[in-house]
Amino acid sequence: MPLKLSVKLQAFEGPLDLLLHLIDKNKVNIYDIPIAEITDQYIEYVRDMDKEDLDLVSDFLVMAATLLDIKSRMLLPAEVDEEGEEEDPRQELVERLLEYKMYKYMAEELKDRQLDAGKLLFKPETIPEEVMKYRPPVNLSELLEGVTLTRLNDIFQTVLKRQEDKIDPVRSRFGQIQKEPFRVTDKIVQVLELAVRKRRFSFRRLLEEQSSKLELVVTFLAVLELMKMGNVVLMEESGNAGGDDLILEAAGGLADNTEKLAEEIAVSMEA
Repeated sequence: MPLKLSVKLQAFEGPLDLLLHLIDKNKVNIYDIPIAEITDQYIEYVRDMDKEDLDLVSDFLVMAATLLDIKSRMLLPAEVDEEGEEEDPRQELVERLLEYKMYKYMAEELKDRQLDAGKLLFKPETIPEEVMKYRPPVNLSELLEGVTLTRLNDIFQTVLKRQEDKIDPVRSRFGQIQKEPFRVTDKIVQVLELAVRKRRFSFRRLLEEQSSKLELVVTFLAVLELMKMGNVVLMEESGNAGGDDLILEAAGGLADNTEKLAEEIAVSMEA
């Protein structure tokens, strides 16, 4: 428990730090303080203190010596500085008091904040699932900047016609072996994997690699869905503006976990 010295004077009663504070405020003139009385109280108090606590004893002695020094300088004729102004013997002490008050105020302020913080209870951060799954809408105007839907459709129709031209009219009479139906979500996974692996690839070539008209249509829908979700970007081929092909490029930050991303897209499509 910190020790405090109660200083009793005719004009003031309180801890010594408050007496020094009042000197700064000029509420008690240091010239009128009975320094001898304060010093006697210091010596009497120091005698009763634990002599092993040299730091605390020295603090009282230094402060008493400071007051005695100021008292003696106030009795002497005032010294004049280089600018012709009288020097105030209390100036150095006042500066120390101002610094002391600042740190004391900050300490009390931090203590109050600590006490206030102990009274607060914070709810753990929770983010609703629908917020976590939210994806900002894609601006199609920006997405297709410099690329018209007509060109996109023209490429699709051209490749689609080539698929139809591949059909042998003779063999088609004998029917064909039915394959497993193509799903848009499956194609989304394939296109995503291609985007992650190559980063940039030909839109026309992607369509031309499909084996049937149905697979071609499903692939086209998958590309449109990925563009809508902002996972791939369609742009002009470098040095071939207005040409017969477009370039698909993976969007920045496209995750490698294509399966999970495809599941999220599938859920959003079914919603």
